[in-house]
Amino acid sequence: MLRSRRGFTLIELLIVVVIIGILASIAIPKFVNTKEKSYMAQMKSDLRNLATAEEAFFYDSVKYTTSMAMLNNFSPSTGVTLTVTVSTGGWNATAVHAQTPRQCYLFFGAGPPVGTATVEGRISCT
Repeated sequence: MLRSRRGFTLIELLIVVVIIGILASIAIPKFVNTKEKSYMAQMKSDLRNLATAEEAFFYDSVKYTTSMAMLNNFSPSTGVTLTVTVSTGGWNATAVHAQTPRQCYLFFGAGPPVGTATVEGRISCT
């Protein structure tokens, strides 16, 4: 008498689990790298927006400010902390994201270079 077998054997299930494990080991590092890139993009975007807001503030009041509240319509992204230092005739800024140890730097005018930023107006990240 022939019996019809329904279901999967243990070997078939193990093969499927191994294949899923291999695919996960390939996909997870790609996902982590993508998250890191998004954090970096957030920091760079905030520094660009800060530069625009600082220059607009300067044209209105002939000075730069370290106060984010004084910069009209500007607030950093969630998780991003901006540190602004004003000097005579310029400013520099550092952006740090809570989810990554990397940092981005920017300086304008006579502000002293900060971090790895060596060219005025160009964002540099480490």
